[in-house]
Amino acid sequence: QVQLVESGGGLVQAGGSLRLSCVASGRIRSINNMDWYRQAPGKERELVAGITYGGSTNYAYSVKGRFTISRDNAKNTVYLQMNSLKPEDTAVYYCNAEVRSVFTLGNYWGQGTQVTVSS
Repeated sequence: QVQLVESGGGLVQAGGSLRLSCVASGRIRSINNMDWYRQAPGKERELVAGITYGGSTNYAYSVKGRFTISRDNAKNTVYLQMNSLKPEDTAVYYCNAEVRSVFTLGNYWGQGTQVTVSS
């Protein structure tokens, strides 16, 4: 079984920074794409940023230039550095990964970490 565990969320003032981490564990052979999503109250979950195994990245327009996604393949970890945070960035942030384990290829979610940006 594969598990994703996020950390690093919290309360920060507008203009501040946070760094989220997500560690994958279990019987992992390889991890393809790793993504960060977020869901604000009353809104649908949206893709924030994604990164391939080789390091190619993509970002939502709303976070370009402020957020940076990166990964450490040796540690099965993906990061999201969030700078110049705005109140509209407030949401629960979820990690998502496509993981190849010993027997299967599956898509997994973390439990989420709350990010709150005060004005």
